[in-house]
Amino acid sequence: MFPQNRPPAPLQPPPGSSASAAAAAASGAPQALKLTYPETLDRIKEEFQFLQTQYHSLKMECEKLATEKTEIQRHYVMYYEMSYGLNIEMHKQTEIAKRLNVICAQLIPFLSQEHQQQVVQAMERAKQVTMGELNASIGVRRLPPLPHTLQAQHLSQHVAQGLQGLHSMQMGPHPGGLPHPGLALGGGSSLLALSGALGAQLAAKEGHERAHLEAAAAASSMSNGDKGRTADYLSNGKKRRADEKEFMTDYGSDADKSDDNLVVDEVSWPVFASQNPLAVQGAYPPGAFSLPPPGVNGELAGAAAAYGAGLHLVSPQMNGSAAAAAAAGYGRSPVSPHPHMRVPGLPASLQSTASGKPAYSFHVSADGQMQPVPFPPDALLGPGIPRHARQIHTLNHGEVVCAVTISTSTRHVYTGGKGCVKVWDISQPGSKSAMAQLDCLNRDNYIRSCKLLPDGRTLIVGGEASTLSIWDLATPTPRIKAELTSSAPACYALAISPDNKVCFSCCSDGNIVVWDLHNQTLVRQFQGHTDGASCIDISNDGTKLWTGGLDNTVRCWDLREGRQLQQHDFTSQIFSLGYCPTGEWLAVGMESSNVEVLHVSKPDKYQLHLHESCVLSLKFAYCGKWFVSTGKDNLLNAWRTPYGSSIFQSKESSSVLSCDISPDDQFIVTGSGDKKATVYEVIY
Repeated sequence: MFPQNRPPAPLQPPPGSSASAAAAAASGAPQALKLTYPETLDRIKEEFQFLQTQYHSLKMECEKLATEKTEIQRHYVMYYEMSYGLNIEMHKQTEIAKRLNVICAQLIPFLSQEHQQQVVQAMERAKQVTMGELNASIGVRRLPPLPHTLQAQHLSQHVAQGLQGLHSMQMGPHPGGLPHPGLALGGGSSLLALSGALGAQLAAKEGHERAHLEAAAAASSMSNGDKGRTADYLSNGKKRRADEKEFMTDYGSDADKSDDNLVVDEVSWPVFASQNPLAVQGAYPPGAFSLPPPGVNGELAGAAAAYGAGLHLVSPQMNGSAAAAAAAGYGRSPVSPHPHMRVPGLPASLQSTASGKPAYSFHVSADGQMQPVPFPPDALLGPGIPRHARQIHTLNHGEVVCAVTISTSTRHVYTGGKGCVKVWDISQPGSKSAMAQLDCLNRDNYIRSCKLLPDGRTLIVGGEASTLSIWDLATPTPRIKAELTSSAPACYALAISPDNKVCFSCCSDGNIVVWDLHNQTLVRQFQGHTDGASCIDISNDGTKLWTGGLDNTVRCWDLREGRQLQQHDFTSQIFSLGYCPTGEWLAVGMESSNVEVLHVSKPDKYQLHLHESCVLSLKFAYCGKWFVSTGKDNLLNAWRTPYGSSIFQSKESSSVLSCDISPDDQFIVTGSGDKKATVYEVIY
């Protein structure tokens, strides 16, 4: 019954018995405290009251913390609103500073060397603004600094002082050896009169308009009697202000627009709200843009090609007489040369070539060193290199044209606008009207991309909707034969594999969706972009996919293994890109207005600076020897691969949002913000 080797314990008397009490007394054990029922209830009551007091104390503390939390939240909201307003002001002041830099870059070449140094020193002083001065100027101590606010003010003041200091001085010879008729600075009264007249108008304008017109007044004062240029500038200023209302995102009053959208000709273009939504707008009046000739980076031709509405393009290979003759034949006058704007952040010694002309193409080495590119003598010569291009058709779509494509037969052009794609027959000359209209997406949503399969029988359309439409064009009446739906609210760009079996869509959520066109199913998603994927292209062998995003990155994907191979980081959002069909070059169009041409397996690249605002579309010719880019600055630029010698340039009447090149490299199609598409014939 008991464990082995253990004697049984002696029996204990039951508790409460006399024997138990006697045993406790004998052992000296303390007596247990005996409480009556009333005493126990009193103690419980005391404990309850103590806990109740603690509860009330904690409740009051909690209410106090809640009040403090509400106050902190209110202060946070106030701080956020103030910070947001200051960021908006920063964008505006950044624009002012950039425009003043452009204006000063135009004015400086007309000054003598001594006066150039004075103005440059004034500009440098304006840039060296201390944080204390900045805080004192805006009266805010705890909010993020606005370095461009005071810088723009100082810049305008110093430039005005520098120009007034040149009053009554005679200008030296033009650096390029050209005479300056009537450029003596003797007319001080004209400067004051013009400044006073402009001052009355500037009082009611916003800061960036004020700086713009003040700089125009300063520029006009430099030429005594040069009233024609001033009148042109002021009249063009009105047009620029109208364009700015059309282009710029209205952060202050348009509350129902997304903070992440840049409005380009009515179309919401996705960008980061924290970044400058508008690159430098050119301060050039119409007709004052130059085309560089071959051989020398930045060298200006004696007479360049005319441009404007209905422009015909003339190659910079022509000399002045040839350009004039060609322009006369087209009913246009040649454009006089004009120095191009300087490259921001680059030393002045590197912003010109050996001939002293402004450079626009730079080679960037692996260690980040930039040098102007010396173009080879045959840069614009040889088979497959265009001489110029001429406009042959205008297609009045009726809405902003965000997407264009041209058929393999070069007979049909497809233009995508708001809620529909229109089909045009361009095989015959004469005025055009759409031969068909394909209603896609929702009525008020813009088409962002349309891709035609090589057989011309299938068109794929994507845009501001979660659905891609696949159209059967082989039937007598085009019809939708399938729709592909993803979780993303919008598609920004499309690409088709070389075997025409797979479609890739760049989505607003950053994903790259891979679609099987035969089974009409989603087969894969590439995830990596942290913001919207904006542009896409695929290698000719169908093994690599290149995508650009609003997260400032370009990524390369291995289509066989389904993984990311490369990532290139930039300081600007990526709006467009194209992969060279014949070589290892990738051209990238930036929100910052730069075009960068990267070697996909080497660290060096080229940086091109002819655009004045964000580069919205880009396309390589199928021969791979040249490519075109378009931008919000109304320009169509044609570049030599890879170093970017300018082949020709077109100035349209509004932002150029999209472009395409025919498979035989004979035609270029652009879509623009003035609700039309333009067809150019490429002349070799």
